[in-house]
Amino acid sequence: MRILTVGAGATGGYFGARLARAGRDVTFLVRPERAAALRARGLRVTGPGEEIALAPQLVTADALTRTYDLVLLSVKSTALEAATRDLAPAVGPGTAIVPLLNGMAHLDHLAGRFGDAPVLGGVAKVVTTLNEHGDIVRMAPPTVLLTGERDGRPSARVDAVREVLAGAGIDTPEVPDIVAAMWHKWVFITTLVAVTSLARGAVGEVNAVPGGSEFGLAVLAEAAAVSAAAGHPVPESEVALTARTLTTPQSPLTPSMYRDLVAGHPTEVEHVFGDLAARARALAVPTPLLDLAALQLRVHQRRVAGG
Repeated sequence: MRILTVGAGATGGYFGARLARAGRDVTFLVRPERAAALRARGLRVTGPGEEIALAPQLVTADALTRTYDLVLLSVKSTALEAATRDLAPAVGPGTAIVPLLNGMAHLDHLAGRFGDAPVLGGVAKVVTTLNEHGDIVRMAPPTVLLTGERDGRPSARVDAVREVLAGAGIDTPEVPDIVAAMWHKWVFITTLVAVTSLARGAVGEVNAVPGGSEFGLAVLAEAAAVSAAAGHPVPESEVALTARTLTTPQSPLTPSMYRDLVAGHPTEVEHVFGDLAARARALAVPTPLLDLAALQLRVHQRRVAGG
């Protein structure tokens, strides 16, 4: 299986490195600056029980001429349009595209460009970041990548993709409804971003003050209500897990979007929050706390853009 990983950042770079270390045919589609850095230093992953250092196969958009069997699309939503243009030569009649973005709007974008057939659903569950050297730091478990046909039907290509992932030590359980799994991840990430962004602190810092835990659970209730109204109720077990995550004392957990916010970087506010807010309005679900988080992130976004 020829694999193209679009992006070699904290998520795509991590999964691609695991696949390459397992001997898979993996190429990373990267920008020229990232390509130069990776050629000079190599692709490195560090973290608990994990040390990877390899010389990755790289390609830039101007040199991409072949098609691939599997495309792992792992870019921020702000780079989605450019990435879609760049990867177009890689998509042939038998290509499967697994997008690893949060939210849902990217599915329509990709299907509009490549048609419905190549586009699978995808969910990444991994806690990674890039350090000052551009190395990938895995901060905590898990290492999970879910995928499936968006209509829920079994398929040989999904089985083949999952076999390749599993062979690289990536947990990839079978899911009966990948679209529902994407919604449930969306609920988790919007809740975590809203809580940490509005309170300006890690999960443990929010819980350490009066009302912090109750605030987190109120945000979770809003996000879960939108998913339920859309036809994808979050299972009680997942709600309970997210609730425990939000109320863990002294937890240092922060999502990447919050880290982008405090660092003064652009965020994925429209793709993650704006789209969810629009769907909530269409479904007549009130989301005042999520709307407040979206407002704050939009003000930040405008400031970063120089508006």
